[in-house]
Parts: sequence; structure tokens; C-alpha cells
Amino acid sequence: MNLRTVKRTIFLLLPIAYTANAQEKPNIVVILADDLASNEISCYGGKNLVTPNIDRIAKEGVRFTNNYASCTMSVPIRASLYTGLYPAKHGSYQNHKASNPDIKSITHYFPQAGYRVGRTGKTHTQPQKVYNFEKVPGFEVDCVSPTANYTTDGIREFMKRDDNPFCLFVCSIHPHAPWTWGNPDEFDADRIVLPPNSVDNERTRQLYRNYLAEVRALDDEVGAVLKVLEETGKLDNTLVIFLGEQGPQFPGGKWTCWNYGQNSALVARFPGKIKANTTNNAIVQYEDILPTLMDFAGGGAIDGIDGTSFLKVLYGKEKEHRQYAYGIHNNIPEGTAYPIRSIRDKRYKLILNLTPEAEYFEKHLMNVKNNRSVWASWLESAQSDPEAKRFVDRYVKRPAVEFYDMQNDPWELNNLAGNEKYSKRMTGMKKELEKWMQQQGDTGAAMDIEF
Repeated sequence: MNLRTVKRTIFLLLPIAYTANAQEKPNIVVILADDLASNEISCYGGKNLVTPNIDRIAKEGVRFTNNYASCTMSVPIRASLYTGLYPAKHGSYQNHKASNPDIKSITHYFPQAGYRVGRTGKTHTQPQKVYNFEKVPGFEVDCVSPTANYTTDGIREFMKRDDNPFCLFVCSIHPHAPWTWGNPDEFDADRIVLPPNSVDNERTRQLYRNYLAEVRALDDEVGAVLKVLEETGKLDNTLVIFLGEQGPQFPGGKWTCWNYGQNSALVARFPGKIKANTTNNAIVQYEDILPTLMDFAGGGAIDGIDGTSFLKVLYGKEKEHRQYAYGIHNNIPEGTAYPIRSIRDKRYKLILNLTPEAEYFEKHLMNVKNNRSVWASWLESAQSDPEAKRFVDRYVKRPAVEFYDMQNDPWELNNLAGNEKYSKRMTGMKKELEKWMQQQGDTGAAMDIEF
């Protein structure tokens, strides 16, 4: 064979090699926060810090404004993320309760589509047979660890190991309490903008500095993951999703059905398919993420789950997904029984407190033996400050029904349940909520018992 023939053969083969590479299955990386007040991220309007790495994903992709956690506790919502099932269906409808052993998760579905499935960082789901992730080292697993050193060596090896596509969950422990990591000196306590549902006192401001320091650490971790994707040449062939999980361990956030706990960041980047610097207002829930990822991976629909794919919404081909987002809270083992259910559309929110005769109590947040806690400082302020007393009473003594105009009252401070103007709408939403509970096998207050 002469040199001219060799060159011609190479030239003819080049388009074939290029086509094979172009058709390579894309990867998936999901970065998951832990107890994030999503309103603090700068691309969501946060005023206390700039989060350039999370913002980058939004700038180069899409930012969702109506993503909701159906349960504002780590075990239930992570189980929903991985299974596509609401908490009553997957069985982890109370925090630290194991899921039903006969269900399947992403670790069963994605290998069938040819994907390796790994997880680094916080786990918090069981049993192992349901959540059979490959353990990827490098990120802190213990969400209450006082330190959070990490290395990206493990995720780098996972990404580069072979030519098979991967789905990797990077599960940070930030900004979960006890807020001991990062540098709070970055933040001036007197200049912090506290959320409108907060008692404003010195102790709250000091602790909020610590909280913001962990939000900064979270954003740094996001940047480190993006850097590895760039360095391995996989960034533009990887769907990158950042999720905020549920809200923070401040009164009104985690362990509630209020918006501060349920509304969760969702930003996603995938060049060529997701239009850059866009915002989407469609209602989606964590249960929808698994079927969306499966759709993205070309694996087809999953029978028997609650979530549905919003891939066309992600790509900007459709504007809407759900009419309603649903919420469930069972307080045991985090405190005394206090079951709550909720439903919302884009404008209105209905909350049913199923045992309103009881006072709400959560053992981590409201442990008054810790006189340096946020809650202890609120109780002290409430002794002399009527506005502080209002916020304390709002948290502890809740009515049977709460109804809010989320457009005009996004922090749910003005309960409209007694306003006759909204009675018809409330009745309709209550019927929809009860229908959902029945479909889920949700027995309401009877679920909030020791397991």
C-alpha cells in the first residue's frame, strides 16, 4: 500500500470516528446541597453573598423557580429523588425511616441503560439493597461533622475509569448544622439581610454568619466539581444539575410545609439542548427528577412511579409540567407527633395541620437546654418584643388550616383561611389534596407514630 492510499484510508475513517464520538452517551452529575435556604443563592436573588459557581450553572443553563420538596427532611426527600416515589409510597415518610425493601431506585434503573451510578458524600438512605450506589470517596459523609475537608480525586477516577457513561451524585453536607465550617468573618453580622420570617436579634445574626459561611463552602465544592469535569474534558457532554434539597434549620424552614422549607433550587446545564441564561416557572418536584434523568439517558419511561419526566420543559420545548405540588410532614422521630399536609399551585397554598390542638416541637431546633441556640434567643426576645412573640407563636401554635396567596405573601405571614373570598378555592384544593392522600395510601395523623 503506497503513502497516498494510506492517507486516503485515514481520511475516510476520520468522519466515522467523529460520528461515534458525537453519538457518545452523555453523562450526568447531580450536586445536592443539605438544608439550603435557596433564597440565599445570588442567582435566586440572595443579598448576603455571591455564589459564582452555582450561578455559572444557571447562567450557562436554566434556573427553575418552582421546584418543591415534598418532604422537608433529608431521608424522605433523598429517597424520593432516587426512586421517583412520594414518601408514603417509598416508605421513608419519617426521617431516618428505612424505605420499603421491595422498591427500586436509580441504582437499578440506570445500569440497565448502560450507566455506572455512583455517590460521594452524604448517604442517609437505606436499605442498601434499594440504594446500591457505588461508593465514591472524597466528600464528607457525616452531615453533623464539625469539619468538611474533601478531595476530588475519587470523582476524577470515577469519571475517567472507562468509556461507559456515568451518573454521579455529589452530596454535600453544607449548609447542615452545626455550621462549624468555612469562614464567618466574611460576613458582617450587622449588615446581614435576615429572611422576613425571622426574629431579628444579635444571636440570630451571629449564627446566620456561620450558616452563610457554609453556603460559601457549598459553592466552592460546586466549583471544584465543575473544574474536574472541565479538566477531564467531560463538562460539555454532561448534564449538570444543582439541587438545594430542603430549607435550613431555622424556624420556618426544615421540618415544615412552609415555602422556606419546600421551595428548592434547581439549576441545570447541558449545552446544545438547554438554552443558556433562561428561567423556567413550571412546577416540578423531586419525584420528577428520576424519570427526567431516565428520559435524558434514553432509558424510557419507568412504570409504577409517581414522578413524570419534565425533559421537554428542561429543554424549553414545553412551559408547564404540574398543576400542583404536594407536601407531607410527619414529625416523629424529630419531635412529638405533628402531621402536616400541603398543596400548592403557582399562586395559592393550602396547609392542613392535622393535630392543631397540639403544640409543635422539634427536638434539635427547640432544645432550650442549649441557651445559645437560635430558638432560645427567639424565646428571650419574645418576652419583650411583640413581633418576636408573633413569630414564636406562629411556629408553636398552628391553626387547623392555613391558606396563602404566594404571589403577594411568599413568606406566608398572612393566613387567609378565614377570608370568605377564598373559600371556594380552598375547598377545591382541599379535595385535590385529599384525593392525592388517598391515592398515596396516606392515612394522615395515623402515620405519625413510632416506627
